[in-house]
Amino acid sequence: MKLFDSHAHIGLINEDPIEQLMIVQEARQAGVQGILSICNNLRDFFQVYDNLKTATHVYHSVGVSPSEVVNPGKDWEMQVEEGSKLDRVVAVGETGLDYYRKFGNKDAQVELFIRQLELAAKLDLPVVIHNREAGQDVLEILTDRIPARGGVLHCYSEDWNYAEQALELPLYISFAGNVTYRNARNLHETAKNMPLDRILIESESPFMVPAAHRGKRNRPSYLVETLKFIAELREQPEEEVAEALYENSRRLFNIG
Repeated sequence: MKLFDSHAHIGLINEDPIEQLMIVQEARQAGVQGILSICNNLRDFFQVYDNLKTATHVYHSVGVSPSEVVNPGKDWEMQVEEGSKLDRVVAVGETGLDYYRKFGNKDAQVELFIRQLELAAKLDLPVVIHNREAGQDVLEILTDRIPARGGVLHCYSEDWNYAEQALELPLYISFAGNVTYRNARNLHETAKNMPLDRILIESESPFMVPAAHRGKRNRPSYLVETLKFIAELREQPEEEVAEALYENSRRLFNIG
């Protein structure tokens, strides 16, 4: 069974370069044959990229999270463009909106989001989209500005009705470990009804640990628990679901 972790904050699990390599190797031994590394800011992106340059099954997304809206970095747009030229950089992000934490102000977040969507279109890359308590604004902006290569709504937290609207755009929906929580009924309904060819899964490590590992810091190797839960929910064989989701990731991120 091959899995692709479409969203992992390797640098937040452990800062040590050797430990980071051990984490991604551990995941590979557990069946996670591909990982998309995510960093919230550009300083961390270039550091983690350098740390994992020998891990050829790790891919990277370059961008500025809404958490960094107050200080995205000097010449950040130029840095995103430079980062996009590196080997195995396959997406822009994560970017999006987060009204829960109230980073900066809404207008500044929207501007940062739109500018990265424009960069993704220019660079011909998909986008990794963060949405926390900003669903309507995220959807309205994407309706007008989503790049041709589309993107993924990561760590999905909305309901099935929202997903139906999102699926009218070239978007995938990615489920994290919180889909395995007993009270996550909206996520259960969505995961069950989603067309199989539009689903991704992610660890969102070190956050959103699957229920089977509650109390621990999440790791990409735990992704198998999320896959098993979704397969059981959909009443489909694990291998069938794993293969489809792996191919979905390869297609979205244009991985040969």
